[in-house]
Amino acid sequence: MVRERQILACSGVLYPPEGFPLERVGAQIWQALRLADVQKPRVCLIATAVGDARASIDRWYERASFFGAGETSHLELFVRPNVADVRAHLLAQDVIFVSGGSVVNLLAVWRAHRLDAVLRECWEAGVVLAGQSAGSLCWHLGGVTDSFGDSLDAIDNGLGFLPYSNGVHDDLGDQPRRQRFRELIGVGDLPAGYATEDGVALHYVGDQLHEVLGVLPDRSAWFVESNGTGGYRQQALPARHWLPSKSEPILGKH
Repeated sequence: MVRERQILACSGVLYPPEGFPLERVGAQIWQALRLADVQKPRVCLIATAVGDARASIDRWYERASFFGAGETSHLELFVRPNVADVRAHLLAQDVIFVSGGSVVNLLAVWRAHRLDAVLRECWEAGVVLAGQSAGSLCWHLGGVTDSFGDSLDAIDNGLGFLPYSNGVHDDLGDQPRRQRFRELIGVGDLPAGYATEDGVALHYVGDQLHEVLGVLPDRSAWFVESNGTGGYRQQALPARHWLPSKSEPILGKH
């Protein structure tokens, strides 16, 4: 069976609203599992962006188990890979999920291990590629990052599976991400692209946006492009609120 190429590029829920169930913070993992369209998806975490931090890996395992993943694993690259055949392991997955953290470090380490080519092969084979923050930026041509510091710099060396730029956590006020992303597109330092508010994900089929999905209510993505005179124009793309329910149950919890 030929599977479609899919990417779920997410802004994770950094600041859950009051009363938001903590288990729902990981619901974008459930979304990625549902996109795989198998009963017990095999899923592998790549946590390069946080230096393979054990606490992040353990937390992800708890969430993946809650949302009904089948066989779960993770890939470590620091010191040395923890699986004997990285390519074979990743190609055997239904979903590959990439953590947030430093997208600059992620890209450098992946290229050193030739993982960029392996991940493209996985994508072309129909493995769902997903991730939050750095794990969203990496699939695009570039975007805005705080990997170098709070000044928010442009990066233009993403993997480029998707022919757009990407902005994450677009609505958070602790950093001027919304303003900076649009400024860089306006002056031509970044190509046109999509920004996501907290808890919003871009679901791509092939290299085109298929749908905007959200785990928090009343959130949006934005398509931003240059207006040709140093400014920008934008279009709001409201997210479909998609969480487990009676009609969309948690996998494995039937």
